[in-house]
Amino acid sequence: MKQLIFLLSTILLMAACKNVTSKNPKEPIDPNAKANAEAAFLNDSTKWTKIKWLDSLQNFGKVTDGEKVVITFHFKNVGNMPLIIAAVTPSCGCTVPSKPDEPIAPGAEGIITAEFNSAGRVGKADKYINVSCNTAQEIYTLKFEGEVIEKSKN
Repeated sequence: MKQLIFLLSTILLMAACKNVTSKNPKEPIDPNAKANAEAAFLNDSTKWTKIKWLDSLQNFGKVTDGEKVVITFHFKNVGNMPLIIAAVTPSCGCTVPSKPDEPIAPGAEGIITAEFNSAGRVGKADKYINVSCNTAQEIYTLKFEGEVIEKSKN
């Protein structure tokens, strides 16, 4: 039954997000159609699920200026509907997050990664990633921290 619900929800989401082309070639195609359909899906409380963060705070310790660090955040879909990670937004340009492209089935786990570029960021590092998904809570904030030490000048 869970697989059927997952399959149907995925099909509905894909249909809602598909760019619809007009049969009339003179009619303009809305470039925001996919974003609008996704927003409508995320705001539909009948499609909400629940997420459990297995780790929402990470400490990467000490790294040398210029090193890149990959931080991994784990989560689990503890609801009854497929979990759609719509967006992951970093707090600054030194962080590049990535998210699952496919829906996470009920009971399944997933990861969000963030690559932090420490170049030119000597000192304490406190960074955030905001995650939006189809849950009652609109935004979740994931945090990672550590220290960037200056390269030795030998």
